[in-house]
Amino acid sequence: MRVPNVLSIAGTDPTGGAGAQADIKSISAAGGYAMSVVTALVAQNTQGVREVHVPPMRFLRAQLDAVSDDVRIDAIKVGMLGSAEIIETVAAWLREQPAVPVVVDPVMIATSGHRLLDASAEEALKVFLRVASVLTPNIPELAAIAGTDVPRTWEEACAVAQAVAADYDVAVVVKGGHLTDTDAGNALVTAAGVQEHWTVRRIATKNTHGTGCSLSAALATRLAAGDSLTQALDWTTAWLADAIAAAADNSMLDVGHGHGPIHHFHQLWAKAGLFSQR
Repeated sequence: MRVPNVLSIAGTDPTGGAGAQADIKSISAAGGYAMSVVTALVAQNTQGVREVHVPPMRFLRAQLDAVSDDVRIDAIKVGMLGSAEIIETVAAWLREQPAVPVVVDPVMIATSGHRLLDASAEEALKVFLRVASVLTPNIPELAAIAGTDVPRTWEEACAVAQAVAADYDVAVVVKGGHLTDTDAGNALVTAAGVQEHWTVRRIATKNTHGTGCSLSAALATRLAAGDSLTQALDWTTAWLADAIAAAADNSMLDVGHGHGPIHHFHQLWAKAGLFSQR
């Protein structure tokens, strides 16, 4: 079977838990060959972002062209874009590419509630979202896209997602991690409503840095491998839940003093006998 080539378009995380670094790990764990175009160099760690450096747009376009001029791309994951100029550069390149699954993780609002884009970039991103096959927003981002109050329950979140799916002609993954009940699973929502809901028990851990990046990158990879959207999200939901569980004990991964990363390679390490999951 041909290994799918999956391109991540995202910002960086030098501590390895989120952004492009998490995408590369997730794509690899999900059975793909990972490629990476960097939109921004981010000085961040497990405790937060310190500084962001954005390379010139001509260099961003040069990265994109370097990949597409040489390598077959089977799926694309889009993460942090950061500005209207970056969004427009990536959109122009995408319009020239063959149709493949495009999974967009719309990085707009941090878990803390801090807005990561200015008003012009938010409006540009809302236009950009129409190129996506699948959207994977967190709950505050879902509300921002729809222009509604932040949902508080699964029922409210899925109703907002259905409206977004209809408006943007796209599938939406509702992620329960930002809700407050015991279910931290995922729901697949289209314009027709909830197609499937995967229930996952919430794990009490601070090691959840990069879960959104990781889910979207793994999902894109399984779509590139030929899975249906339901099959792809089924695999990704189970893999991510186990990755969080494997990282919940700091004796396995002890990274930083804030919100640590998930364990992207828990399956590989367990099979290789490198650790025993507790």
